[in-house]
Amino acid sequence: MTDRKMAMSIQCALISQIKMLQLLFCLSYFVILSSAVSRENFKTCEQSGFCKRNRAMQPGQSPYIALVDSLQVQANSLNIQLLNKNNNVRLKLEVFGLQDNMFRVKINELSPIKERYEIPVGDSLIEEPKLHNINLSQKDKDKVVFTMDSNKVVMSVEPFRMDIYSNEDPVISINAQGLMKFEHYRKKEEAPPAENEEEKPEGEEKKEEENAAETKTEEEPDMWEETFKTFTDSKPHGPSSVGIDVSFPGFEDVYGIPEHADTMALKTTKTTDPYRLFNLDVFEYELYNPMALYGAVPLMYAHNEMRTVGIFWHNAAETWIDISSNTADKSVFSHIADFVKGNNEIPQTDTHWFSESGVIDIFILLGPTPSNVFKQYARLTGTTPLPPLYSIAYHQCRWNYNDQDDVKSVDANFDKYDLPYDVIWLDIEHTDGKKYFTWAHEKFPHPEEMIKNLSVKGRKLVTIVDPHLKREDGYSVYTDARDKGYLVKNKDGNDYDGWCWPGSSSWPDFTNAEVREWWTGKFSLSEYKGSTPDLIVWNDMNEPSVFNGPEITFHKDVKHMNGFENRDLHNIYGLYVHQATMEGLLRRSGGKERSFVLTRAFFAGSQRHSAVWTGDNIGEWSHLKVSIPMVLSLNLAGITFSGADVGGFFKNPEHELITRWYQTGVFYPFLRAHAHLDTKRREPYLLPEEHMNIIREALRLRYSLLPYWYTLFYQAEQDGLPIFRPLWVDYPKNKEVFRMDDQFLLGSSILAKPITDQGTTNTNVYFPGRHDIWYDIETYEVYDGGVTKNVAAPLDKIPVYQKGGSIIPRKLRPRRSSSLMYQDPFTLIVCLDQQGSAKGELYLDDYHTFQYRNGEYLLREFTFNNNNLSSKNIDPTGQFNTREWIEKIIIVGYPKNPLNISIKNFSGENSKRLDHKYNSEEKSLTIRKPGVNIADVWTITIE
Repeated sequence: MTDRKMAMSIQCALISQIKMLQLLFCLSYFVILSSAVSRENFKTCEQSGFCKRNRAMQPGQSPYIALVDSLQVQANSLNIQLLNKNNNVRLKLEVFGLQDNMFRVKINELSPIKERYEIPVGDSLIEEPKLHNINLSQKDKDKVVFTMDSNKVVMSVEPFRMDIYSNEDPVISINAQGLMKFEHYRKKEEAPPAENEEEKPEGEEKKEEENAAETKTEEEPDMWEETFKTFTDSKPHGPSSVGIDVSFPGFEDVYGIPEHADTMALKTTKTTDPYRLFNLDVFEYELYNPMALYGAVPLMYAHNEMRTVGIFWHNAAETWIDISSNTADKSVFSHIADFVKGNNEIPQTDTHWFSESGVIDIFILLGPTPSNVFKQYARLTGTTPLPPLYSIAYHQCRWNYNDQDDVKSVDANFDKYDLPYDVIWLDIEHTDGKKYFTWAHEKFPHPEEMIKNLSVKGRKLVTIVDPHLKREDGYSVYTDARDKGYLVKNKDGNDYDGWCWPGSSSWPDFTNAEVREWWTGKFSLSEYKGSTPDLIVWNDMNEPSVFNGPEITFHKDVKHMNGFENRDLHNIYGLYVHQATMEGLLRRSGGKERSFVLTRAFFAGSQRHSAVWTGDNIGEWSHLKVSIPMVLSLNLAGITFSGADVGGFFKNPEHELITRWYQTGVFYPFLRAHAHLDTKRREPYLLPEEHMNIIREALRLRYSLLPYWYTLFYQAEQDGLPIFRPLWVDYPKNKEVFRMDDQFLLGSSILAKPITDQGTTNTNVYFPGRHDIWYDIETYEVYDGGVTKNVAAPLDKIPVYQKGGSIIPRKLRPRRSSSLMYQDPFTLIVCLDQQGSAKGELYLDDYHTFQYRNGEYLLREFTFNNNNLSSKNIDPTGQFNTREWIEKIIIVGYPKNPLNISIKNFSGENSKRLDHKYNSEEKSLTIRKPGVNIADVWTITIE
């Protein structure tokens, strides 16, 4: 054999081995996917150096003091130096008064040897927050006091702490426990030579010994290098963590900091790890523990009967939060002892926040009401833009629909069995070798034709576009990014090479605005061959997921733009991915059409760009149950457009479970069924007829309520209020509901308690509001507020109720998709309160473009008082022509059969008599065919 042939033979053998390794690696990942979460793949606090160091801090030993002589005061801010007495490092503290009843507290190194990462304005924050004047009222050697409106901040000098008062009541304290820790950047000191040292004077030698002792107390294992399993984190800049404690005096209950598969009300972490925020690919995640999941919003609310406050920790690095409570941490025996002794200890929740790098940047939200804090957070990070109507309808997904014929068959069967849906999804198998923006042409030879066949029915197609790019010379997206220098680098400055679905992969550096602009262009019709304006996008695996990386993600020392490491900004990477994706879809239509993106990874501000789902859940009853508090927590944190995979991604749920999951899922703001590659097909039409019929009715309920959903999304864009909300939001003084997370409100007018336990045919429903009444939406049975009732809930029944005093517009004609409902008539459901009154709103526009931002919309208010039902425009800046009209009005809780019903237009002319029907058992009055346009001003009089 010649040398050349031998070399070629060796090369072929090596290529064969590499392909085998790729296959084995991917197979091993599939094996992992088929079993429960592998806890050993993810760090505990004990395995995280900075978490251990911060958690080891002892209360009452703070080394930080405020240097009063350095105080500088401006009209709306002040800054002062803090000194760490243990190492003489100085920090800069800045406090800003903000509009809308907020403060901002920032702490950074006074003279860092290297720039510390701060999230650029416009990425998480929508803009630089608007400032508000503050007034210095006291300054002496012990404290500095300043005020803003009815708020007061008392800064203690030694040790440093800040106490914030609202109307003279203490509401938030910072560093009250003295747990602040700010690890300054430093250079690693080399060990001194052991030999030939000159003898030093006794005094100098003693001083060096003291300095060495001080350094020794600061230097701990894992500060300059850290190992987890087989991975070594080089930590070239040394320790850099920041942490501080935040206390909520007078508060027992805190909420937020998604994402965790846990209860809505956060628990004490006295006997567990802290809650962790670090975006990770955690499949088949465990329930009711503080492990990190796919997204992170470092936002926490505290609520009691008197007020609601919050803090936003503006830091994108890995973060842990410890929670303790002087009430929750007590044993049962301690509670009994307190009761016997009559102990009225004021409750307090203490939290301890620490991040691996960055700065301390805390926004203080002072409420004082739930709606106030939601609006305050929305002023900082934005709201969810009004989505197109199709996106809040039903989505049908599976990994994977096999080919064009499979898509055609699924679409046809939904029509055959009268099951509405709007969007069908394609997972990774639709691509050519897991190369995104491509098609597997043997399976999808004519993608544009396939999409057109869906769009003629008003339907859309979603394709998955993940951020990892296959490292293949013939793949233009990868080679273009490589050649432009757009890829994330490893610690040595070379393109980072990790493993994901395609095998060897690289990742664009989305932290770079130029890279995001490049990615945006990839969604143009000329770049994304086979796409059409009716193709929309799903960003998965964008934590990012790296199969052979530490904790299945990037190494922390990989490099991004400006030399920052992934440790500095890990949690915001996924936001940049879906931000660029959404921008690409919007530009595709020249900014005319609203679009849709779904993301798995998210951060504060993601709500401006994308919907979110709760990731790779399991088809088990426990995962159905936990989906409600998970989606509630997302909504509280501003991620309103969110939901969980209906049916569970893994495993094969039994028919009862899948049916109950649809009955729950139709109330998620984002409604999608999804399933793993290895599960049995479970489209609704494949289920037994009984279950299919029940699911059909659940989906029709969702579609009939789309006008209400659409109105809620419009209101959420305006004020940031959650759509899918816990009861305490609307009933803030009712302590019974503060931890209730198995039932919820949609807006303020619908109460739901879906069944989430196997075999359950009745359930206890708490009806809030001592002076409210609630009506079953099907039977119109009446329930008084302020009590718990046991209600029947057979398999075909969802316990769902409309609030007395509300008016909800619905569209009751069954259609195949939401776009076919655009011109359908409305039915107004008027549920009277105890005073015989009701009120409701309806928002409408063209349902798909941005013309509503140019004033092309209607916002109507319906009011029922003194036997008169009237309609008027409550936003004169909006004008819109529509053919939609009112077909029927149902007034529930009406006491008797009227003699006459007539309708008049705005001028009082053209009065006409209307037909009606009265049901004395239901106490419901149905008014037939008022026949007026939804945009008209009119009054119906009942005599």
